[in-house]
Amino acid sequence: MRIISFNANGLRSAARKGFFEWFRDQDADVLCVQETKAQEHQLAGPEFLPEGYRAFFRDATTKKGYSGVAIYTRREPDEVRTAMGWEPFDEEGRYIEARFGNLSVVSFYIPSGSSGELRQGFKFEVMDWLRPQLQEWLASGRDYVLCGDWNIVRSALDIRNWKSNQKNSGCLPPERDWLNGLCGEGGDGGPCWVDTYRALNPEAQDYTWWSNRGAAYAKDVGWRLDYQFVTPGLAERLRGCSILREPRFSDHAPYTVDYDL
Repeated sequence: MRIISFNANGLRSAARKGFFEWFRDQDADVLCVQETKAQEHQLAGPEFLPEGYRAFFRDATTKKGYSGVAIYTRREPDEVRTAMGWEPFDEEGRYIEARFGNLSVVSFYIPSGSSGELRQGFKFEVMDWLRPQLQEWLASGRDYVLCGDWNIVRSALDIRNWKSNQKNSGCLPPERDWLNGLCGEGGDGGPCWVDTYRALNPEAQDYTWWSNRGAAYAKDVGWRLDYQFVTPGLAERLRGCSILREPRFSDHAPYTVDYDL
C-alpha cells in the first residue's frame, strides 16, 4: 500500500505546476493533502480528480481560501470523518480521516505559530487538546497512519539551521518535547507513535519544507515538517519511503511511504 502526504500550499496552484500529472504515475493508494486553500466546489473539475480515485474534503469555514485538508483514495472508504469535536480546530479544516476496515488514514494540518503570539498560543492549545486524543487512538486497537504537516521539527537532523531557530515557531523546545513525547522519547514506556521516516532512516538528514525567502531552497536550508506517524503494529510493515524534492509543486515536498498492507 502506497500513501502520499503533501502540503500543497494551494491545491489549484500545485495542479497548475503539474502535481496531478505526477500523481497519476505514482500508483498511490491514498493521497493526503493539506492546505488545499479552496472550497470543495472549486476542486470539482476533472483536472483535480485523477481517474480511478474518489476525493473527500474538509474545508475551512472560518475563512475561505484558508487551510483545508483532503483525502484521495482508490478504494471506497467504509467511513469518512471530518471533525474531532473541538470547533476551533475543526472549523479551520485541519482533520479528515478515511476508515478502511481496521485501518484509519488521517490527513492532519497542525497550526503554525510563525505569524505571531496569538497563533502560537492557539498552536499550544491544539497540542494540549490533541495529546489525549492521540493516546486514545493508540489504545484503540485500530491501525492508524497520521499523515500531514505538523509544523514542528523533532531534532537537529530535521532542520538545517538548528541553533539559530531555537526561538522560532516549529523548533521551540516545548513543541519538540511534545512531538518527541508522542514518539516515546521521555515517556513512560507505553505505546507510542512511530515516525516512519526516522524508523527507516535513523541518521539521515532530509527536509520537506523550504522557506521562500533567502534562496533557502537553492541552498537546501530546509525543515522536516511533514510526517507519516503510525501505530506500533504498522512499524514492521514499513517497506520504504521517499521525499520528492524535484519537481517542485509547493514549498513542501510530497512524502511517500510504502507499506506491506
